[in-house]
Amino acid sequence: MRLPLRSPALLVPILASAALTAAGPSCSDSRSLDCLPAASEHFLAPRDGDHGHGGHGHGHHEQVQTEFNDTEFILQHGPTPPSYFWLDLKEPPADAKRYPGLMGLHALCMSLAFFGALPIGIALRSVKHAWHGVTVILFYTLVVFGLSTSALYRKLTPNMYEGSKHGPHGYFFLACAVALSALDVFSQILRLVTYVRAIRSGEERFSFKTLWNYVILDRDEHLSGAGASEAEYTNLVLDEPEELEEAELKAKEIEEDSIQVRRARVVEPIRTDIEMHQQDDHDHDETAQWANDVHRHRRHASYPHSAASERTLFGAHSPQRSDDSLDVAGHVYPWQGKSKREVLRFIGRAAFAVCERALVFAGFMQVTSGIVVYTGGCRGGLINSCLAHLIKGGIFWCYGLVTFARFLGSFSELGWAWNRAPRHHGKYPTAEFVESLVIFLYGITNTWMERFGASPGDPYTTKQMQHISIAVMFWFAGLVGMGIESKRIRRWLAAGATSAVPPSTRSHEAVAEPPSYLGSFNPFPALCIGITGAAMSAHFQTYLFQVQVHVIWGYLLAGFAVLRCLTYFFLWLAPPRSILPSRPPTEALAAFLLACGGLEFMFSSEEVTVAAMRQGHDDMMMFLNVGVAITCLAFCWTLLIVGFKGWLKSRSQRNVNFHSSA
Repeated sequence: MRLPLRSPALLVPILASAALTAAGPSCSDSRSLDCLPAASEHFLAPRDGDHGHGGHGHGHHEQVQTEFNDTEFILQHGPTPPSYFWLDLKEPPADAKRYPGLMGLHALCMSLAFFGALPIGIALRSVKHAWHGVTVILFYTLVVFGLSTSALYRKLTPNMYEGSKHGPHGYFFLACAVALSALDVFSQILRLVTYVRAIRSGEERFSFKTLWNYVILDRDEHLSGAGASEAEYTNLVLDEPEELEEAELKAKEIEEDSIQVRRARVVEPIRTDIEMHQQDDHDHDETAQWANDVHRHRRHASYPHSAASERTLFGAHSPQRSDDSLDVAGHVYPWQGKSKREVLRFIGRAAFAVCERALVFAGFMQVTSGIVVYTGGCRGGLINSCLAHLIKGGIFWCYGLVTFARFLGSFSELGWAWNRAPRHHGKYPTAEFVESLVIFLYGITNTWMERFGASPGDPYTTKQMQHISIAVMFWFAGLVGMGIESKRIRRWLAAGATSAVPPSTRSHEAVAEPPSYLGSFNPFPALCIGITGAAMSAHFQTYLFQVQVHVIWGYLLAGFAVLRCLTYFFLWLAPPRSILPSRPPTEALAAFLLACGGLEFMFSSEEVTVAAMRQGHDDMMMFLNVGVAITCLAFCWTLLIVGFKGWLKSRSQRNVNFHSSA
């Protein structure tokens, strides 16, 4: 509201101020603050010491632009070089023939190899199916066709991307696949040698069925004596955990009953182990007799005993150990108490499994780099910004797919599917520990990589400080997350409460643990991702469309954090007590937001947004819908692979009866 100046007296101070301003300050003393020049946009330091995000300098008073200025972009980064995509599909030259079909066949064959044959083969290997070898042959057949079409395309097409790393990286991943296959063949040769020695020593008679099951399929239960022991040590190929037998199911049912009793008396006074054992003597004796009878009748005397079979044995004088998180007595981890050869075999199997599954994610990396090379991206001064968006967004994308696989039931044998591990519960590293470890490694590497492209002695820019501070958050929040998941540190943190127990009774009394100790509730991985999303949604961009795309994936990552915390809230109220995946619905939504947010992160790179603005496709809804559609397709693929593996396992084991716990 404007006040009318009706009184001449009110004009006096206004005119006096105007006169003083026009006259200017007296500068008799050069050290006086009055001698400083008036504030202007030229006097204020720019936000960054170099060009801002995406290469555009932006000062304190610069406004976000709504219209794309192609001339300014070309002055900053130079003209965009031609690409395979532009010459193949957009503006093919009239005097030269192009072959986009060959590139399409290359992409199709390699995608079927890495996203079809490879994961199906991993699922078949998990049950030692006879068709696993067929998938290996199919994988390499598709790879050969893919490489042939790529070589023919490059022969008929001039090089449009100097210094491409797509080919060398692809050959490296193929070399890793060949090495894993060679290790597989080597283990078969060792099993063949073991089988021949067993025949020569008279321990076994030749049988084609035994040869097929033991040497080819790696089912070593048909060998006895030293041959089986040697085969167990020499086999380095991953074996999935043994399927639950009836004895294990019965033991788990009794464990669940005891846990329910313990949950009901968490507010009772501390009771001694002697009193608890006297109360459970009758039930325990019956369980011991029953389990040992099952063990004697079900296992042949010549079969090698596995570490998992010891879990079904009960004795009246066997040591009673809790499997909860604070118990550090005895063998804390499944590999403890084993010989060196068994430990090496365990490490070899774990490394083989990790490398085999990592090839699927390597295929995704090759798809991304192939699209970059074909479309001519990540060149010149935009390479660092482009790689940052693709690598970090790709990590979130893969993290979302793994989270959805956990929701479906993957890694349930480790207790990572929001369930209790069927064996060695509380002894495997938790999924939250692995998440915190990945976050720690992500932060500790990105802290130093944010200075890539800067000259020695250059001051830290605002953009660099923004990104480095996020990396430092990942670094130390990951450390805190790993510390919370450490059983030893948890025991130290509980010492303040246990020290209040009278010293005279402390040595032989068992402290009742709260129900929340059955699960892992670690909010720090979600905290890191949520804060990253909230911060990046407010990241300054040159153009309004770029701001909008950043807001999309920033909100998606923040939504993941909220839903993960809701998952913890509901599981805190009712921790998982079954070995079956509990599948909290909040986790399915969290996985979707995380994967879609990672994909939108990749879409927000400057080259993609600039190309969209140049072509008139700078529509926020289109970017979001494309990301949602691709994420749904990927989730469908994940469901098919995980469901196929579960179907194979259900056919390879005896029928298991389920009952409602309601």
